[in-house]
Amino acid sequence: MLPWVASSVADLLRAGQAISNNNALVLIQADAKTPYYPPSPSSTGTPVNANISIPLGAPGNTVTATIPQMAGGRIWFSIGAPLLFYLNPGPGLVEPSVFNHKDPNINTNFGFGEFTFNASQVFVNISYVDFVGPPISLTLADTYGTKQHVSGLPANGLQTVASGLTAQTQKDGRRWSSLIVNNSNGELLRVLSPNSGILLNPTWFQTYWTDYVNQVYTQYTNQKLTVDTQASYGNVAGQVGSKGNLNFGNGGLFPKPTSADIFSCSTGPFATGSNAQTNTIIPRLAAAFNRSTLLLSNDTPDGSNPSQYYQNAITNVSQVVECTFSPPR
Repeated sequence: MLPWVASSVADLLRAGQAISNNNALVLIQADAKTPYYPPSPSSTGTPVNANISIPLGAPGNTVTATIPQMAGGRIWFSIGAPLLFYLNPGPGLVEPSVFNHKDPNINTNFGFGEFTFNASQVFVNISYVDFVGPPISLTLADTYGTKQHVSGLPANGLQTVASGLTAQTQKDGRRWSSLIVNNSNGELLRVLSPNSGILLNPTWFQTYWTDYVNQVYTQYTNQKLTVDTQASYGNVAGQVGSKGNLNFGNGGLFPKPTSADIFSCSTGPFATGSNAQTNTIIPRLAAAFNRSTLLLSNDTPDGSNPSQYYQNAITNVSQVVECTFSPPR
């Protein structure tokens, strides 16, 4: 039994894979308790043939939902209008997208949290990876009476993020304010992550990290960078070799990342693969680029402290603004 308290929210929906039903796609119907297992449609973009919008009522109202065990679930919230979902053969759920300007939900204020609820525990997070939208908080109470709480954005958090990015554009002339999305009435809807902005407009921030990356690779041509993998591999040392790659030996080769690589932390040299040791280096190296700490110390991540993060003129400004309001990742 999971309670949600309304705060100017129109409705919510839960979707995921039913663990006890061969991981079939499952949605929860409007009564907040009845599972709906949609059949595979014959064509793409078929509307969901069930009422899966759960009204939350007026602010302060509490809705209690009962859900089966799910993997890869999402709790979608919308303000002002229900969200529209569709099905592709499979069935596969077509979710609202901030990347498709033709999406019927593009002018609706929405957000979501992600969770897996299995026989052992609940894994849950507020997802601010692609964009920041409505203020969503989470409180988890277990059967022992223990509570965990994530506050998320405050009520004015989205506006504060937008104002901060606007100010940064005025300061450095970069495309930070272009990440702000308003609806057709000019009302603030969401703020995209730089990675999302680049997906929509590949030229945005194209050269933003170039000078910083060049400085890093020059510094580690003549000295070594040590990465604490925080795993069985321990500290791994790397150095830029004759071919211009940051070489960690068995930990792999890292060519210079692009802006898209740094903002996404998952492409180019930061794409994970079959080398487990490389996969432990990637998140720590990518984080150090985003925090602009690689010129401060030859050791990462412990060679610098949080007060030194994001202090370089070239840094992930959006992360600075978001981290002011978001829980640690």
